[in-house]
Amino acid sequence: MRDLKKVGSVNIIDPSELLRPEPKFAQKPVGQFRDYTIDENDPIKERVRKTYELMHTNQTVKFVQEKIEKWTKFDHFKLTMKDALIKLNDLVDESDPDVDIPNIVHAFQTAERIRKDYPDDDWFQLTGLIHDAGKVLAFFDEPQWCVVGDTFVVGCEWGENIVYRDTSFKNNVDGQNPKYNTKYGIYKPNCGLKNLMISWGHDEYLYRMLIHNKTKLPPQALSMIRYHSFYPWHSGGDYEHLMVESDKDIKKWVLNFNQYDLYTKSSEVPDIESLWPYYEKLIEKYIPGVLEW
Repeated sequence: MRDLKKVGSVNIIDPSELLRPEPKFAQKPVGQFRDYTIDENDPIKERVRKTYELMHTNQTVKFVQEKIEKWTKFDHFKLTMKDALIKLNDLVDESDPDVDIPNIVHAFQTAERIRKDYPDDDWFQLTGLIHDAGKVLAFFDEPQWCVVGDTFVVGCEWGENIVYRDTSFKNNVDGQNPKYNTKYGIYKPNCGLKNLMISWGHDEYLYRMLIHNKTKLPPQALSMIRYHSFYPWHSGGDYEHLMVESDKDIKKWVLNFNQYDLYTKSSEVPDIESLWPYYEKLIEKYIPGVLEW
């Protein structure tokens, strides 16, 4: 059993625990996950490539500012968290090379594995269940390329470890703007993670929505949600020159979550209907009622 430490009344996993090199629960070798090789004859790989090309073409500083302005008024629709998650039954993530199944399946795969490893930490289990709930944006007139996929910093040069970096940014206008295309761009050295403008997607949206709706989830859960798709940073090592010391602990939390987000992906479908009663209780505990989105 892992060592835990208390923060308030919530049991918190020791952040010294990092991503295991080969989780025992992975259904295939870890090197076979996140395969972004280009193959025009593979429909899934081609779908993924096209999604990222659109993302990397259109996600600019101006675009992200406009989306923040639009979506953080939280006056677009109202849903319970359960109803938002149920909508994911009709969403297949066009950026994901590992699975071609509804996102709700991935949500329960993640949550249930966390529940197995951390049976006493219900906040962590619920984080696994809801981490992709922000993808409901795809049902409200947003294309998937600004909802799903890895995120990256806008307003400075693109990180070396962004997928398809060398081919997909050629038509992004920020790349020709000397204000945005340098190492630091609009940022100052070691300005800190919280001061970066990251490409718009379900992570940032859900993070802000939960705060707006006064969630009782702990800060560590909110960090996992906000940065779980920020692969160039948490797994690639990019943007270290923009970090502060406290961001290192955030990275440890995100990496601890990431093993469950990534390596639980498989074709095995949990018995979702039988699991709902358990998770409904957690939703009621941490994110109750009808929420403003």
